[in-house]
Amino acid sequence: MKKRLSELRNLGPVTERQLHEIGIRTEADLRAMGSIEAWHRLKFVFGRHINFLALLALEGALLDCDWRTLPPERKAELDRFRKQKRALST
Repeated sequence: MKKRLSELRNLGPVTERQLHEIGIRTEADLRAMGSIEAWHRLKFVFGRHINFLALLALEGALLDCDWRTLPPERKAELDRFRKQKRALST
């Protein structure tokens, strides 16, 4: 049986609705797109309502771990991506 997105670790009903709005309906959709691209699309549609913690939550959902326990190297990599995106948009 397929899980609802809100049943994945770190994701709740609000995030599930937001993901649906950008075309992600299933865990497989999220895996295919990846956390970075999904976050980028959420940021484009929802703007400042999507923060860095959302990116960590998406990554944690894909790895089935609490976002706070992501490896420090991966958090740093995601933070570099976020900073690059911010620099490009200013």
